[in-house]
Amino acid sequence: MDEGKLRAWWFHRQGLDGGLAGEPPAKVLERTGWARSIGGAGPYLGFRARNGTGREAIDGAVAALEIHELPSARGCTYVVPASAFALALKLSQSFGPEADMRVARKLGVTDAEVDALCEAVLAALRQASLSPDELRTATGGAARGLGEEGKKKGLTTTLPLALGRLQSAGEIRRIPINGRLDQQRYRYTLWRPNPLAGFRLTPEECNAELARLFFFWAGPASLADFQVFAALGVKAAKAAAEPLQLVPLAAGDERLLLPDQRRELDAFAAPKAPRYALVSSLDGILLQRRGLQSLLAAEDWSQMAAGDKGQVEVAGLTDLPNHAILDRGRLIGLWEYDPEAGEIAWTCFLRPDAALREQVRATERFIRDELGDMRSFSLDSPQSRLPRIDQLRAAQPA
Repeated sequence: MDEGKLRAWWFHRQGLDGGLAGEPPAKVLERTGWARSIGGAGPYLGFRARNGTGREAIDGAVAALEIHELPSARGCTYVVPASAFALALKLSQSFGPEADMRVARKLGVTDAEVDALCEAVLAALRQASLSPDELRTATGGAARGLGEEGKKKGLTTTLPLALGRLQSAGEIRRIPINGRLDQQRYRYTLWRPNPLAGFRLTPEECNAELARLFFFWAGPASLADFQVFAALGVKAAKAAAEPLQLVPLAAGDERLLLPDQRRELDAFAAPKAPRYALVSSLDGILLQRRGLQSLLAAEDWSQMAAGDKGQVEVAGLTDLPNHAILDRGRLIGLWEYDPEAGEIAWTCFLRPDAALREQVRATERFIRDELGDMRSFSLDSPQSRLPRIDQLRAAQPA
């Protein structure tokens, strides 16, 4: 299999070639994969690159519960379509809440104490949606601080334990205070009807369904790629994928795909003309495979990325420290947004043409006019970004 064709196939399957233009956000997520969020602007840029949707339309889909940010695979938050709310919540239950409780028990917190706090939270939310501060007041003494020891372990009070458990159980959901995905200030409300009501899949069946979705989004991909995405052991990952009857990309190749996709891939013709997309460092086309070598042309393996501690070789990275510029699936450049200057600092591994420059300017306008900034995650800031911006600007094409 020609690697250039394979990169273009991934680009096509991800809808980055314009094939999903005009599709609603929920359909985009069903086709290309759940969008990693963590308080950054990545989902907005991912939707825009795939279907041309602006921020207000995406926020409207969130408000209408067509899509929602919730705990899911590995206990991580993703923006998920309504068709997968129950599956995502069920997948989260083995990770976040129980991991937090293991820490809490070492701090003297009992399960009975958290059970009582959950009941107090539900009783308070029956009256109105509330912020965490309002919930602390409304639940009275049911929530308590965990002192300096808890602070060291990232758990300052018992309230997050209840909120995490109730979210994974589908009892409550959080609402962005300003309706936007690129911030982490929320109110909580009861979720009625509970999306898990009537959901009967066992944990093993949930893993199998996640495997089906993953290879539909990301194939050809390796079992190791799926194992990392789902946070499963080798044995569990193999068991989840077994019903899919995956076929190898080629003899001796560890990358696998669904039988129907094998035929589609064989018939696929990579576009001859460049097709550019600027996506976030957390975009699905990057996160669904661990390591960046499959998205790099061989001649680009020695290219450098602007990291917080200086230049690093791109081919040796698992995750990008910068956002990505793609051409038919090939990683050809890196970028960051400078909100003070209102512009994108970028570099390209190739000589940029007019179409690429216009794509950069269009993305710049979208961020400046609709988002205001392009944070990678909640703690990303213009100040923390400065070293990367300066390095990119020094290498920026003339």
